[in-house]
Amino acid sequence: MSISLSLPRADGGLEAYALVGTPTQRPASAPAFSRIAYAAAHVVSDPRRDARPWEAPAVDWERTMAFRHHLWSLGFRIAEAMDTAQRGMGLDWAGAQELIRRSLAEAKTVPGADLACGAGTDHLNPADARSLDDVIRAYEEQVGFVEKHGGRAIMMASRALARLATSPEDYRKVYGRILGQAKDKVVLHWLGDMFDPQLAGYWGSKDFEPALEAVLSIIAENRDKVEGIKISLLDNACEVALRDRLPEGVLCFTGDDFNYAELIEGDGQKYSHALLGIFDAVAPQASKALASLAAGDVKTFRAVIEPTVPLSRKIFEAPTQYYKAGVVFLAWLNGHQDHFTMPAGMQSARGVVHYADIFRLADRANVLDKPELAAARMKNLMAVLGVAQD
Repeated sequence: MSISLSLPRADGGLEAYALVGTPTQRPASAPAFSRIAYAAAHVVSDPRRDARPWEAPAVDWERTMAFRHHLWSLGFRIAEAMDTAQRGMGLDWAGAQELIRRSLAEAKTVPGADLACGAGTDHLNPADARSLDDVIRAYEEQVGFVEKHGGRAIMMASRALARLATSPEDYRKVYGRILGQAKDKVVLHWLGDMFDPQLAGYWGSKDFEPALEAVLSIIAENRDKVEGIKISLLDNACEVALRDRLPEGVLCFTGDDFNYAELIEGDGQKYSHALLGIFDAVAPQASKALASLAAGDVKTFRAVIEPTVPLSRKIFEAPTQYYKAGVVFLAWLNGHQDHFTMPAGMQSARGVVHYADIFRLADRANVLDKPELAAARMKNLMAVLGVAQD
């Protein structure tokens, strides 16, 4: 029996849409990959306790941890408390600390579970930062917290540093100090201003080439403390340029939610590992694709992962920083949470046509794990947003 519903179009009209996708079978046990694959995970709101969603969003910790188990069971490492978890856009440092504590403790209950945690300066208001020493102290606090609880740090980009720095040398000073003190190797994060406009000119230049030289110099000076770097510029040529010049043993993690399929597969010489927000939304499909790649089955890798790329490009379309709404939307459609509510009410950041487009693309990419549930929930959402259903 076919499943259909009424969905809006960009021209203001409506169409009867019939689902065509096939759910992806889950593996019996967590598969092994030939690429390191981190999924940046979202947090689940608790709408029954969410009295002040903009100021003090309530988190459903049980569902939030259950989603991490879902990712681990599919073979992923977890990038915790990153921008996908709404750092700086709904989840403050106090909430991030609780998330990091809980996730690190939860990982100890799962054989082979692995995660790294975002450490930045988001508890420091950029307007209140007076010197680079203020930024250094903020980084020290967050990296220290992660390490104190037994975690490994992903050094997130700093809005305060972007505001204060006047040259690449300022970045070298701050990163050199933090990396020099780190207990373990750290993953750096180059986050483009399409994800966060306050990061424009990061590494000391708005142009790619000077910025590339600056970050490569930081890595070269701190090579023994850098595991790798995640690059999130949504430009595959920029990523390849960085990847080709990284020192031996320093890994490139793609954060390119537009071009990840080709970057992970590689060019026959080099390839990227992955640290992606889209893997939160398409975890079963990405898991199957990565397992196929590890088995040498490139044809299946491409057949499974390439249909997810148009979906990802829709989720991450400009204004890109609101991609979190699409990620949580799919978690709700697939039954990982009972509601479509987000910290700070972020579900309102996208409109009805955007969600309709995501639904269609998710179906075509076989991302709807429970089609009947997804259709029923989508019908309810459409009705609430003014698109009547038969």
